[in-house]
Amino acid sequence: MQKLFAATTACASILRTHRHSASFSSALLFDDTQLQFKESVKQFAQDNIAPHAAKIDQTNTFPKDVNLWKLMGDFHLHGITAPEEYGGLGLGYLYHCMAMEEISRASGSVALSFGAHSNLCINQLVRNGNPTQKEKYLPKLIKGEHVGALAMSEPNAGSDVVSMKCKADRVDGGYIINGNKMWCTNGPTAQTLVVYAKTNPNAGSKGITAFIIEKGMPGFSTAQKLDKLGMRGSDTCELVFENCFVPEENVLGQEGKGVYVMMSGLDLERLVLAAGPLGLMQACLDAVLPYVKQREQFGRPIGEFQFIQVLSLRVSSHIHSS
Repeated sequence: MQKLFAATTACASILRTHRHSASFSSALLFDDTQLQFKESVKQFAQDNIAPHAAKIDQTNTFPKDVNLWKLMGDFHLHGITAPEEYGGLGLGYLYHCMAMEEISRASGSVALSFGAHSNLCINQLVRNGNPTQKEKYLPKLIKGEHVGALAMSEPNAGSDVVSMKCKADRVDGGYIINGNKMWCTNGPTAQTLVVYAKTNPNAGSKGITAFIIEKGMPGFSTAQKLDKLGMRGSDTCELVFENCFVPEENVLGQEGKGVYVMMSGLDLERLVLAAGPLGLMQACLDAVLPYVKQREQFGRPIGEFQFIQVLSLRVSSHIHSS
């Protein structure tokens, strides 16, 4: 813990001291502040996440013997793009991508859950929440005390998300939501969820509204946890809404403006989550390079054979070009 505290303090100090002078040169040529940040996250992930990666995949469960949410919160990773007044670092998406890459390098499952929490939930609240909502939800999410999620897909509304059937009927003081959401990352454990539902089914894309849902709201429950082929351990499930009352103050943005909240966020979500496969590729290379130096055939390491060199170089070139 002493080592973690020292690294955390150094990381936050570096970023807060230099963030205004940082220049984004290119994806391949970072400045000193960016390089220090990336290296500090890499060390954190290798020390605190990588040792649990195999067990996470085998058990299909986010680790319960160590609180990674809190550790990542203590390391200031959840609120990279959030304002300092709520406990964030007030930085940009390049830093968020760096964190996503290095966490993925340690565990793709933890990184996917981290991305859903920090970008799909926290960043949407930062971008679209009003001051009261931000004050209520952001501090605990950024500290890692609460877990965040986002739900828009349904059993019959995936890519065509605007065709969703989940409905929110206007009542006195708020809305009554009925319907289901599918494939919700962090759904089984999330305390704060951004959920989209139709407030006017006849208005097409202009009839969708975004809501902030809290765990424990009457009528809201989670169904079966999904047993996935990949990204195992990133807890995923179905959400069920049965006459779930949501107060009016939990509308995120404006009624009927949910598609704007959704689509404007998707561009940033795709950007940050795209850094995940980059980290996975780097993890592959991390495993390959020592192996080709140790494994011998015909009296010499296989890394000395041209075919193996070409394959390794190809992976390396893909990583650097990304």
